[in-house]
Amino acid sequence: MSRFSNTLIGFLNLLTLLVSIPIIGGGLWMARSTATCESFLQRPLMVLGFVILLISLAGFIGACFHVVWALWVYLVVMLFLITALLAMTVFGFVVAGPGGGVEVPGRNYREYHLQSYSPWLRKRIENPDYWMTIRSCILGSKTCSKIVMWTPVDYLTRDMSPIQSGCCKPLTSCNYEAPMMTQDPDCYKWNNDPSVLCYECDSCKAGVLEDVRRDWHKLSILNIVMVMLLIGIYCIGCCAFQNAKRDDSYPSNRMYKVRPKWNFYSGGR
Repeated sequence: MSRFSNTLIGFLNLLTLLVSIPIIGGGLWMARSTATCESFLQRPLMVLGFVILLISLAGFIGACFHVVWALWVYLVVMLFLITALLAMTVFGFVVAGPGGGVEVPGRNYREYHLQSYSPWLRKRIENPDYWMTIRSCILGSKTCSKIVMWTPVDYLTRDMSPIQSGCCKPLTSCNYEAPMMTQDPDCYKWNNDPSVLCYECDSCKAGVLEDVRRDWHKLSILNIVMVMLLIGIYCIGCCAFQNAKRDDSYPSNRMYKVRPKWNFYSGGR
């Protein structure tokens, strides 16, 4: 039973080690995305994935070498990890829930407004230092250069990404022949210079947040699957750990007193 329990725990640790790979991969996917250029939501996910990887590796080694206390530490830490991952998922749904674009009449793309997003996201994106980093990333990704050659017909018939809609053009409602004081403040910030465009517009920041919201929703679904799997593994691991601890309290090499056969024959006479 002891051998079976340690084998089971080792197998479960191997599973959790494999579970950490898609979590880390999801964070790396967000970090390397040339469309979002944001980095403050995937970092906790990557840290959590690496922690799961290291703890699972430690638990796997503990199971292979029959280190019971290491397995106990593994189960305790796994409980905290499940709680942290669940809290992160709930937090992601709360802060990334509000948002979404508004339809533009006669267009296939949507436009985005900063006030539609959660205060926590707005506070982060409005930080000047942080926004300069994102702005440089968008410039380097050449996102806007992809629509430079569009014709007026393209603007009527083709779709845009949230960043293209918010950063690469003025708002559709802007009318530069009308008095500027009566229009959206973003209309003042637009400039035809490729290094300026609408990168300082609130609509550009909203486009970045929309990408964050979409990516985080996808990762939250992955997190839910991971949480359910980790809970199942944790419950089975607790049972296997109890079996291993019980087996350790009854060592197989215990000596028992046995009545010798010669005493049986001699004692009867």
